[in-house]
Amino acid sequence: MAKKNIGSNFDQFLENDGQLFSANALALKKVIAWKIAQEMEKQQLTKTELAKRMQTSRAALNRLLDENDPSLTIATLTCAAVALGKRVDMNLA
Repeated sequence: MAKKNIGSNFDQFLENDGQLFSANALALKKVIAWKIAQEMEKQQLTKTELAKRMQTSRAALNRLLDENDPSLTIATLTCAAVALGKRVDMNLA
């Protein structure tokens, strides 16, 4: 074959299919959930203890850690970060 890559890139494919927004949101949520879980493990925190620190329920924490649920508020993310002794650092690329 003369051309190694044919067609558009994957982002263009998702955009044309109307799925770019939801794919990006889900990917971001997966990273956030993974980072929070990693920090919990590092600090040897249980879900119950982190929920107490966040002054929320375990069910709410489970939603935060559910990588397949893309809904997340900045307030919840900030609350989790503070409870872990961290801060949220965001940028648009």
